[in-house]
This record gives sequence, structure tokens and C-alpha cells, in this order.
Amino acid sequence: MSGTSKRPLKLLHLHSTFDAGGKERRVVALMNHWAKAPFGKSLEHHIVSAVPSAMGAQSLIDKRVKAFFPFGFPPLAGKLRVGRLQRLARAMQGFDLILTYNWGAMDAAMAHAIFAPSMDLPPLVHHEDGFNADEATGLKRHRNWYRMVALSRASGVMVPSRQLEHIALNVWRQPRGRVQRITNGIDTALYTRKPKPDVLPRLVKRPGEKWLGTLAGLRTVKNLPRMVRAVQDLPPEWHLVILGEGPEREAILAEAIRLEIAHRVHLPGHVADPSAAIGLFDLFALSSDSEQAPLSVIEAMASGLAVASPAVGDVADMVADENRAFISVPGDEQAFVSAIASLAADGALRQRIGKANRARAAAEFDEAVMAKRYVEAYAKALGRSSFD
Repeated sequence: MSGTSKRPLKLLHLHSTFDAGGKERRVVALMNHWAKAPFGKSLEHHIVSAVPSAMGAQSLIDKRVKAFFPFGFPPLAGKLRVGRLQRLARAMQGFDLILTYNWGAMDAAMAHAIFAPSMDLPPLVHHEDGFNADEATGLKRHRNWYRMVALSRASGVMVPSRQLEHIALNVWRQPRGRVQRITNGIDTALYTRKPKPDVLPRLVKRPGEKWLGTLAGLRTVKNLPRMVRAVQDLPPEWHLVILGEGPEREAILAEAIRLEIAHRVHLPGHVADPSAAIGLFDLFALSSDSEQAPLSVIEAMASGLAVASPAVGDVADMVADENRAFISVPGDEQAFVSAIASLAADGALRQRIGKANRARAAAEFDEAVMAKRYVEAYAKALGRSSFD
């Protein structure tokens, strides 16, 4: 579709949540990137969240993006009833492409699988970015079956990691031609900027302080109390800064109080532009029980930071070779703590690893490459070669 076409290309995004997590920030980054392309004026993005109150990523959308938030769209979650699925399918009519995200939108995929032929529904592409705490340690059999059926008419299943690619192919029995792995990407150039010490709300980095930092939704699967425990034995100049919001805020603070280090643990909340703040960190850590290809790790790498993390998802493959010794066995908290302590004790080592991570991020995880591959995947589902 050309930029001068009279009718816009209408994309319907059905999200499990539209809070500002990694998946949502990637989707917004794609929208913002495409808005600057010649075809950008011909794209409309219609966005629905399974949790109507979870819309934090809306504030990240560039004003040039034609973004709409349909009022009265049928709930994406609820009891599995034919009538409810029929209403979902009916609501998908009139769009050109349906984009579903994660388990929270799987009922919409099921509605599409059942009613696409009779209602002449547009093609659907599903995106799977990982699992919440209820599947972090093992997938549920009934959900695997449900996904297998719901995705049977999908034109594509998009995943960011090798682990998810394996699951889609071998557990959900999706055909090879339907599954595509596209690595997450960011505008790496933005992360080379030197941040201001007072960029965060209610928190200023003081001379002599060192910050162990992370960027995460405050959810159980992120296991952020583990991060608090990791900082307790670091020298007193080291503080923990967690950028993000979510339901686990009180549990994190409770652990800091229990360990008597609450004065060194800071939760300034959600940051709209991570590139303006993450450079304040001296060391980045990820404490999650489950991840796939976390955007926050790419952001840390682009900022020239060393990374300590359990070897969840593709993290060990994402970081530079020099960093891999500090990616620990999942579930081994002592190894995670030791990795952080070793990096915190050696500034030259952190600098050397950070330089290697920044080079790898620019070469492998830039937003432009990601955006091009998503255009190609969506255009293929629409039966065209591009959006132009």
C-alpha cells in the first residue's frame, strides 16, 4: 500500500496488557519507527488491552502515529463460550490484519480459528514473548493444547528467542513455515547519550555512589527480592535502583527493610524513556525466573554496561563473549550474587565488558533491522511484498 492510498491499512493489536513492559515497548518502537517511513501515513494502529486499566505504554506512542483505542471492544478474557468467541470474531471484522500478543489474547486467536472462514476475517499473526509466574517453571498441558488449536489458522507465530521458537515448533506443533524468530531491537544510538544525574523522579545520583540497576515490571516472575539480597553485601557506596512499576513493589521494599538496607534500595517508578536513565547505572542485573530475549538486556548492552543474570531465555547468547562468565545457572542464587560481587569489585572489568556489549548491541540488535523484518512478516501475511 502506497503512502498516497486513500484507504489506510488497519492493524488491530490485541494485547494481554499494554503496560510499559518489554513486549509493549517493542510494539510502540515499531509503530514509532514506521511513522517516519514513507508508508507511515497509511497505517492505523487500533490497540486493545485484555486488562483495560493496563495502558501505560500509551504514553510512549509518538504523536505522528495514528493510534486508536476502540471503545466497547469485547473482553479478551472470560469464560470460554461460543457466543463470547463469536462476539470477538465479529469485532475483528473491518480490519486488515489482526495481531495478538501472549496468552491473554489467545481467546481472540481461538475466535479467529473458529470463525475466520464463515466471517471472512483478515489474517492473524500471533506474538509470543514469554510466560508469567504461573508457567515460568513449566508449561500447562491444557494451555499447550489450546494454543495448538487456536493458532491453527494463524498466518504467522512470531517469537523473539530460540527457546520460544523450539516451544512453538515442538510443543505447540506449529509448522516450520508459520514460526518466525525476530530478535528484539532498539535504537542503539539513543543509548550512547550521557544521562543527567537528576533525570529520575525523586532520586539523584550523588558523587561517589555506584548503582546496580535493572529495568523491569515489578512482577513475581522477575524475582526482584533476589536482587535486593544480592546488594546487601556489596560495599556501602553501592545502591540498587529498580526502574518499573507493578504489584510486587511492597514485597521488594519489605525485603529491603528486613535486610536493613532500605536506604540503599530505590524504586523511582516507571521511566518513559529508558535511554535517558539507564546510563546512570554502573552495572546492570536481571534476576528473573523466566525470560526470553529481554529488551532491558539489549538496552543495558547499548548503554555500555556489563550484565549479571541467570541464564534464562537467550540471555547467554545475547551478551558479548566477554560477559558470558557472569551469566549464572538459573536458580543458583549464590552464583548470581557472586557474579554481581565480582563485577562490582572491578571497574576496569566492567568497562571492558561494557564496551564489548555496546559493539554487539549495535551490530545485532538495532531497531532498524527488527522493524524491517516485521514489515516483511506482516506484508507476507497480507499477501504482499511490503507495506509500500
